[in-house]
Amino acid sequence: MIARLLRAGLLVAALGAAGCTESTLNVAGGHAEAPVPQKLVKVMQAKGMARSAPIVARVFKEENKVEIWKQKSNGRYDLLASYDICKMSGKLGPKYIEGDRQSPEGFYHVRPAQMNPNSRYHLAFNIGYPNAYDRAHGRTGSNLMVHGACSSSGCFSMNDAQMTEIYALARDSFRGGQTEFQIQSYPFRMTAANMARYRGDPNYAFWKNLKEGYDHFEITKVPPKVDICEKRYVFNAVTDPNATFSAAGACPTFTQPDSLKVAYQSYQTSYEAAFSSAVGAKPVAPKPTIMGIQEARLVSEWTKKRARGERVTMEPPSLTADGGVVNTTTRMGRVDSPAGRKMAAIEAAEAEKKKQAEEKAAAKAAALAAEQAARAPVPEPAPVAVPTDPMPTAVAAPVAEQPGMLSRVGKRFTNLFGG
Repeated sequence: MIARLLRAGLLVAALGAAGCTESTLNVAGGHAEAPVPQKLVKVMQAKGMARSAPIVARVFKEENKVEIWKQKSNGRYDLLASYDICKMSGKLGPKYIEGDRQSPEGFYHVRPAQMNPNSRYHLAFNIGYPNAYDRAHGRTGSNLMVHGACSSSGCFSMNDAQMTEIYALARDSFRGGQTEFQIQSYPFRMTAANMARYRGDPNYAFWKNLKEGYDHFEITKVPPKVDICEKRYVFNAVTDPNATFSAAGACPTFTQPDSLKVAYQSYQTSYEAAFSSAVGAKPVAPKPTIMGIQEARLVSEWTKKRARGERVTMEPPSLTADGGVVNTTTRMGRVDSPAGRKMAAIEAAEAEKKKQAEEKAAAKAAALAAEQAARAPVPEPAPVAVPTDPMPTAVAAPVAEQPGMLSRVGKRFTNLFGG
């Protein structure tokens, strides 16, 4: 009985439950030293890229893409490879707190120490969440990565072949002298049409700030210099050499290169015209987005229950725009982990104990009812009713007197006896 309940209750795969939690397992073998495929080497040669030249990664969550851009001989970057994200949890919008299953959005940096050749997920690198922006906003979380194994709870998960290529490109750039490479993580391609689609979203102000960095890269094809002050991103700022940036503090006086300012203004003029047209057009329906810290807390609590091995809905709950809680499924399950199996065994034992108690109570009630029935007095038999003949026997009516004959007989007797 307990074994059957255990099998029925353990519905969630162990790897999916583990999410991005890492440990050093020494399982990578030679994957970390796999060479860059010849197909990519040929693209590099055609575009004037050295094999050890710096890279930058861009992530687009709605489009489900990871792009690797590489520096050309002229200093500008060009697209080298694009990969479909194999698996990604959460919705559009930033990561708020530990356990909300969101993948980060923002500007991050990967250094050699963040590369993990021994990842339990084939190969991996930590993207550096939370950064100074996230910490200034009170955001929490850890072990957010790009990794293989196609399994994710807040990370960007690739298949193993894709991850081997991405890892090799990053490795070679470090060996060529790059000290860190930038990851730009966006909710979607920040075009006028997409920004118009999401203009009413609670995350829109944050996305507008990200779009400034997106635009700078689109204009220059060079990863922007990123600073953080007044709890917002600042891009390509030029300041006094002694000025410092504090993520939560006031921004120092800064400017931007004149050539960039002119190009940005021209870019914005075209963008604003396209945005106005997009607002008036029939848009593609937006994808689900996280409704801020309230929904993040709701999902985080679901994650904690799941980690404890409790039975929860197969997908986390969501919040509607008006604050209502909704579940996308009523199916229940628990994680297949030591905690999940222990909890399932406890609940199965409790269910068996409850069943036995109910059966015992039912048997006791039946015995009591039988005893009460045996002690009850035997009721007097009811009198038997004698049926009456509905058609009573008719009594013969006396023969009607016949006046003529009796009169004659009377007279005869009178004559005889002198009456």
